[in-house]
Amino acid sequence: MGSVPNPGELTELTQPSLDEFQHQTSLMAGCTLMWKELSDHISSLEANLMRQSEALKRKIEALDSETKTSLDSLKKRELSIDDSVKIAVNRVELLKKDALKTLNDDNPDGEVDNGDGLLQILKSTCLRMEAKEFWNFVSGRKKDIELLREKIPEALSECIDPAKFVMEAISEVFPVDKRGNERGNDLGWACVLVLESLIPAVVDPVIGKSRMLITRSVKEKAKEIAETWKRSLEERGGIDNVKTPDVHTFFQHLITFGIVNEEELDLYRKLVIGSAWRKQMPKLAVSLGLGDKMPDMIEELISKGQQLDAVHFTYEVGLVDRFPPVPLLKAFLKDAKKAASSILEDPNNAGRAAQLAARKEQSALRAVMKCIEEYKLEAELPPENLKKRLEQLEKTKTEKRKPAAVPANKRTRASNGGPMPPAKAGRSTNAYVSSFAAPPSIVRSPSHPQYPAAVPAYPSPPPAMYGTQTPPTCPYMYSPEAAPQLAGSYPGAPMNYPAYGGYGNGIAPAYQQAYY
Repeated sequence: MGSVPNPGELTELTQPSLDEFQHQTSLMAGCTLMWKELSDHISSLEANLMRQSEALKRKIEALDSETKTSLDSLKKRELSIDDSVKIAVNRVELLKKDALKTLNDDNPDGEVDNGDGLLQILKSTCLRMEAKEFWNFVSGRKKDIELLREKIPEALSECIDPAKFVMEAISEVFPVDKRGNERGNDLGWACVLVLESLIPAVVDPVIGKSRMLITRSVKEKAKEIAETWKRSLEERGGIDNVKTPDVHTFFQHLITFGIVNEEELDLYRKLVIGSAWRKQMPKLAVSLGLGDKMPDMIEELISKGQQLDAVHFTYEVGLVDRFPPVPLLKAFLKDAKKAASSILEDPNNAGRAAQLAARKEQSALRAVMKCIEEYKLEAELPPENLKKRLEQLEKTKTEKRKPAAVPANKRTRASNGGPMPPAKAGRSTNAYVSSFAAPPSIVRSPSHPQYPAAVPAYPSPPPAMYGTQTPPTCPYMYSPEAAPQLAGSYPGAPMNYPAYGGYGNGIAPAYQQAYY
């Protein structure tokens, strides 16, 4: 049996190896690094949780504030209902009395040469709820559009139901034109005018524009009208071919009756881009809820070469820093010059090329100058050079319109009905141009005999002087316009002339007046 070592006996210690030491060192370093990574991760999680907690806290506070504001607004609206109803009832009673008084009036119409007479007629049609008569009157007075814009809101406030009255009034042309063969005059301006004038008439008298006094049934009818208009887009040639006044009327209809649909913003955007040149389009786009899409819309307008329209949109939404107007206006003028040059080079417009090109550039210059004046850009883009260029184009246009001067040797007829000069006279260098007929062809009046010669012939000048000009020795020098005869008069005696040029026969032709 082997011997068992004694526990109390000292034994020799085993020396650790270098490899074992290095292994232990690497394990310690790995643990330290892992602990540091875990500590950093936990700290990051704690910081992220704190940020999210703060953000959530701010959102809760904002939501509480909005909820409080909404509840206060609802409470205010609820409390205002009684007052609004009371005002509406009193107004209906007043309108009823006015309507009965108007119905009993046999001659409600007055002179319309001033604002009071026009307002009287408008109020009369509104009190009677005669939508057709109201529409015919408004649509036939485009020359008084500013006066109508001032008076129509006051007249519409006399209606029992202004919103329904306006829908019935414009139903002849919107959403579909029902005039048939009588179509011709564009009445979009009248539709927009009436729809804009309706807004002040339906505003709540207590809380203002935040609540429109439009009944639910009328609003549903307005939605049906909008759907009908959208269905008729294909008949109008699609979005790209629809007329701008129709688009403006459609947008104003949506805004006036408060029926803008957020799900149709893409349709609204396409319609706005297609009619961007309309002055009111930037404001309409904002009212339709397209404010967030404005940067993309402006970039699209610039890419299509509509830099001038892009400037108007830029100022409407306050994106001047992002889209500086001066470079856009310069690019617009540059494109206009290129378009004018292409017109000049077009062989299909050879006859009118210069006129069309000048008109194109003039239109661009006037538009840019108006834009500079409207937005006060004179310091950044001085208009003096533009004015000089415009004056130059106008001067060129005026010079082209001047009639060409008629040379002295052109064939002209005297105003008294005298004979035409010879067509071939003056072809030769030495030929004498006469305003009388050639000797072989004697013109005789069908009703008057020829008068005998009684005046002796004028002396003939020396032949050597006929090379360049009329002989100065001749007592009378004749030109195509000289010595016209009075219309309807008879000459006292025909004049005989000496032989010259091709008239070598020595026979003096007798001048005979031709009668017409």
